[in-house]
Amino acid sequence: MKALKETNYNFPNQSNFYKGKVRDVYTIADNFMVMVVSDRISAFDVVLPEAIPFKGQVLNQIAAKFLAATQDIVPNWVLKVPDPMVTIGRICEPFKVEMVIRGYLAGHAWREYSDGKRLVCGVSLPDGLKENDKLPKPIITPTTKAAVGHDEDISKEAILAKGIVSLVDYEKLEAYTYALYQRGTEIAAKSGLILVDTKYEFGTADGVIYLIDEIHTPDSSRYFYAEGYEKRQEDNEPQKQLSKEFVRKWLIENGFQGKEGQIIPEMTPEIVTSISERYIELYEQIAGEKFIKANADEISNRIEQNILKGIETL
Repeated sequence: MKALKETNYNFPNQSNFYKGKVRDVYTIADNFMVMVVSDRISAFDVVLPEAIPFKGQVLNQIAAKFLAATQDIVPNWVLKVPDPMVTIGRICEPFKVEMVIRGYLAGHAWREYSDGKRLVCGVSLPDGLKENDKLPKPIITPTTKAAVGHDEDISKEAILAKGIVSLVDYEKLEAYTYALYQRGTEIAAKSGLILVDTKYEFGTADGVIYLIDEIHTPDSSRYFYAEGYEKRQEDNEPQKQLSKEFVRKWLIENGFQGKEGQIIPEMTPEIVTSISERYIELYEQIAGEKFIKANADEISNRIEQNILKGIETL
């Protein structure tokens, strides 16, 4: 299977290019941006050596679907989606925090809790919880948005004290985050899934707050299957989940957590295929429709031509 590992386009009136861990972002005439969601995959803030076929298409199409389904809650940055792996949108000045919201004790929060911490990003958690338990109510555990390296946990109080976000804006971000999580939870439930935790990013343009980046994808979210959730909790069994956590767990089991001196384990064709299949599985579960694989024979050329057509009609 073919995958898109990187791009190197040169569009008319291109004024900037940024290569992120997963996305290649082209700025056109300092007016709008073209986001190409590659098939690169990262974990522990490290880009892994092998790209995952159809991962970029899955992420882009899920994000487009959820952004369209939440625009009544908060406006978003999207102007058009000219290719299954591309979104064109307005340029926003991002807030330097990611709004992480958790309805269940899983992933990073569980690792902190199991180490004995009961205060996560300034939020107190009760004793007696076990991995994957539903929390009394959803909690927001923000992180700083690092330009390079690891994002860091931070509390609301520290965000305000450091002037990273104003109180007025932060309260808006909080309200949007709770409302978006509620909507995402409701949509997931219709597909037999639980939206365990997720993150949202916001930015401003002309004084308006916009929802930016991707939402409710397996790169930004964790899902459990609802059927059998309670029984698995009662029996202290792992939850059946759809998220990137299975990639992290595979890395941890093979001695890699992104720490200095650690070596990324070999990503065999079988591992790459299994990760691709899990991403497609999530798409079909959450979107409630069969995943249609885009033609990958001339993947880079296809994307370039679709972007050029998209730019012309803006």
